Amino acid sequence: MRSYGFGRFRLDAIGHLLYRDDQRIQLTPKAIDVLLTLIESGGAPVTREDLLHRVWSGSVVEEGTLSTHISLLRKTLGREYIETIPKRGYRFTGDVQTSPAKRERSLLVVLPFENLSGTKKSDAFSDGLTEEMISQLGRTSPDRLGVIARTSSMTYKSTPKTIEQIGRELGVSHVLEGSVRRAGNRVRITAQLIQVSDQTHLWADNYESAVEDILALQSSVARQVAKQIHIRLLPSEPVRRVIPDAYQAYLQGRYLWNRRTEKDLREALRCFQTAIDKDPDYPQPYAGIADVNLSLMDMGFMRTADGTQEARTFAAKGLALDDTVSDAHVSLGHAAFHEFDWSVAAAEFARAIELNPNSATARFYYSNYLASMMRFDEALQEAEEARRLDPVPPAMRLNLASILWLARRYDEVVAHCRDLLKAHPDHARAHEDLGRAYEQMGRFEEAIRSLRKSISSAGVSHTGLSSLAHAYAVAGKRDEANRILQELQTVAKTRYVSAWDVALIHVGLGQLDEAFARLAEACDERSPALPFIKSNPRLDPLRDDRRFRDLLKRVALA
Repeated sequence: MRSYGFGRFRLDAIGHLLYRDDQRIQLTPKAIDVLLTLIESGGAPVTREDLLHRVWSGSVVEEGTLSTHISLLRKTLGREYIETIPKRGYRFTGDVQTSPAKRERSLLVVLPFENLSGTKKSDAFSDGLTEEMISQLGRTSPDRLGVIARTSSMTYKSTPKTIEQIGRELGVSHVLEGSVRRAGNRVRITAQLIQVSDQTHLWADNYESAVEDILALQSSVARQVAKQIHIRLLPSEPVRRVIPDAYQAYLQGRYLWNRRTEKDLREALRCFQTAIDKDPDYPQPYAGIADVNLSLMDMGFMRTADGTQEARTFAAKGLALDDTVSDAHVSLGHAAFHEFDWSVAAAEFARAIELNPNSATARFYYSNYLASMMRFDEALQEAEEARRLDPVPPAMRLNLASILWLARRYDEVVAHCRDLLKAHPDHARAHEDLGRAYEQMGRFEEAIRSLRKSISSAGVSHTGLSSLAHAYAVAGKRDEANRILQELQTVAKTRYVSAWDVALIHVGLGQLDEAFARLAEACDERSPALPFIKSNPRLDPLRDDRRFRDLLKRVALA
């Protein structure tokens, strides 16, 4: 089958999809069928009877049904493309160019499965099953099916929004929704697949099995979904049975890990270890422990060296059991990234994406690696794909803003942050990124105002104070900058303060000897900011100094 182009429009005959300037237009399947029939007539008139027979064959339709669909098409395309032939029918009048049809990639969201087990404690099981289904579908046929990430999906838990609203907000073509009921050692899943364009229920079914066979059950659902979307399936993977107590502990661990508080992360560690104790050959809990250690590190609850060492140890154990676990490769790459082991980081992120191209997390971290290598076009491409797969969390939009800042495209940073702040007016990170962009543009008063707003939104943090002090310093407000510097130096006598945060203030004040001394300490600490020093514009005053080249050598970026 072919793709038909006319004017600003393109009709994909395989996917039954219509595009205007490469933007998809939502039309009902029958409207697409009417348009396709008219186009394929080659400019010849098509009678009303022939249209009704071809599009609604075997169905009884009301008199005005065809007229309604013609009216819809004219409203969408413009009246010039469809001519009415009095007392006969219709004719397509556009100049049509034909070409081989592109293989369009469908995009699907798995809505949180409803917990019908009757207890709040079963939320971890139903939420975990949702996450597992997202992962399973993401691997089913990644070249043809994109799957929205968990963090975006879970924002629609118990939502009153319609399928049409959800589809519009996420840009998806299909929605999978369902429920799960667990009773003892049995689990029952009800699932249904809905096409967003006209809310058609394409497929629905019930599945029941012992918990031990839950992975096979998930695989069956995934393959039915792919079949209904007309996607060619990859060969089936062997499906292992699970030990119910180990599986339940793993799902509980993932549930707690996603909450991202220190208390929940510590409890998640215990759950993952329980899963390993129950089933030492179960690879996913090892990846879970690696992820928890990296989260504790990223949030400042664990020294970088300790976090990366634990993460690499457990990720390697999981991969020794099954080297196709994408999450474990992401964890290994994330740890290597903070250890300045660039070749391992690149290889692990690439392998994770190869195993699961729908992993927004893998693409997020890979974009950071590419940015650290100053490969900004590739970094932005990966960051944009991560945002497409996980469009709801502000973190994905701000990842783009951060890379644009490193690439010194400050106008675009401002546009991204302002747009985000319309929806999230008190988002601290957005205010901080906006302030950093204003600072580099020489708009110091706006920079200081944005950075102060970031602190008031998130509460006082050492990193936030350091960023504000740097802006004060470069704006010539040295007294304010020195006041913050003294405050951090006082705090450091009793509590941990990152050497990077202190160094940044010295850079702003032009105190280069003190700045290099603190940056050397930041290298010892493996500060999370160090991978980006090669392009960080705030460090420009240091670049011509021999000590900066020595610093680049220490982080293997020379």
